[in-house]
Amino acid sequence: MGNKKNFVLDTNVILHDYNCLKNFQENDIYLPIVIFEELDKFKKGNEQINFNTREFIRELDLVSSDGLFNEGVSLGEGLGNLFVVPGDIKSEKVEASFPERKPDHQILAVVDYLEKKNPNTKTILVTKDINLRMKARSLGLICEDYINDKVINADIFEKSNESYDVTAELIDEIYSSREGVDAKELGLQNVLRPNECFILKSDRNSVLARYNPFTHTVHRVRKSKNYGIEPRNAEQSFAFEVLNDPDIKLVAITGKAGTGKTLLALAAALTNLNDYKQVLLARPIVALSNKDIGFLPGDANEKVAPYMQPLFDNLNVIKNQFAPSSTEIKKIDELQKSNQLVIEALAFIRGRSLSETYCIIDEAQNLTPHEIKTIITRAGEGTKMVFTGDIQQIDQPYLDSESNGLVYMIDRMKEQNLFAHVNLVKGERSQLSELASILM
Repeated sequence: MGNKKNFVLDTNVILHDYNCLKNFQENDIYLPIVIFEELDKFKKGNEQINFNTREFIRELDLVSSDGLFNEGVSLGEGLGNLFVVPGDIKSEKVEASFPERKPDHQILAVVDYLEKKNPNTKTILVTKDINLRMKARSLGLICEDYINDKVINADIFEKSNESYDVTAELIDEIYSSREGVDAKELGLQNVLRPNECFILKSDRNSVLARYNPFTHTVHRVRKSKNYGIEPRNAEQSFAFEVLNDPDIKLVAITGKAGTGKTLLALAAALTNLNDYKQVLLARPIVALSNKDIGFLPGDANEKVAPYMQPLFDNLNVIKNQFAPSSTEIKKIDELQKSNQLVIEALAFIRGRSLSETYCIIDEAQNLTPHEIKTIITRAGEGTKMVFTGDIQQIDQPYLDSESNGLVYMIDRMKEQNLFAHVNLVKGERSQLSELASILM
């Protein structure tokens, strides 16, 4: 208790995680009254931040009392006290540097006030706003990002798949055996993660392989064509391997732009449609210029159509593999007409139960950890969920490569038998696309 701290929370922390009050251990938490004015703007709506706002207000109502404004209210066993800082706190230090009256500057004034009021206790501003952290540091105030859901060493999601050196005889055995080779024979039983894909090499030959956690064997990964789409590199073969396995219920496909993440997932879904009642493709709507989707003209379908176009583009790539009059094209058209193949905005699946569905969530790097959890808990019996995304292309202002929901899910699920992750490295869209991805 001697190192107890005071944490001042910015509004964006609450919008990011409505359970944030439970994540500061025995330390005290201070909420500047001005953040409630900001929260009031987010109460209405169907987006995740609106949901988070309402949930936080409900949680706060459970501990609400007059003590919030003076002696504080206990947050529970093992946790600190919660305080609300009322009134208009003045800070000469803040006003001298930032005279404009705005919520961010009022929050800085509260941090400065508490630091002077409690000189023996470290006071820390917690915010996901980089600009506000810069302002705080310029004033000599201590600040930090909200790191509760950050993933350490997120750079591992950018690396190529592993390779291991073994004898040529073992590789020959993997080629010849349909059941695979016991991982103990390879000496890799304590190294491999469930459903990990990798390359086995010897001085004479090599093989693409995957570890099956259900049988504890390593078997060969074959290059299989899915609905006209053929893998162009080892990682794409790995992707098809896990996308086609019905025992793997949750898959993450990461990679930079042009590596084929969504295309591979859609091709695998169409190939395996006999095992599912529906294929569902969805992606989050990230509005431009802070404009809600309600600003766009038209009905619900017309509003989301521009955001869904990349998914239709991938579907057209698959259609282009076949002649216009082919049975494959007719089947895709029939699937769309019968709603067995559905492309829609991610917001529309909230509250639904998805049974016997091959569900593909595109651009998952723009989701928070809580949003990812909400989506996965929609999965009913017989459902497979695939999340695709590029962790270097994040459009949400308070997410980064270490805190977005996609890397959070991968980090939490990496040791589970029902989960597989493949990172695509080589761009296959075009030579120009690959060059831009590397150099720009």
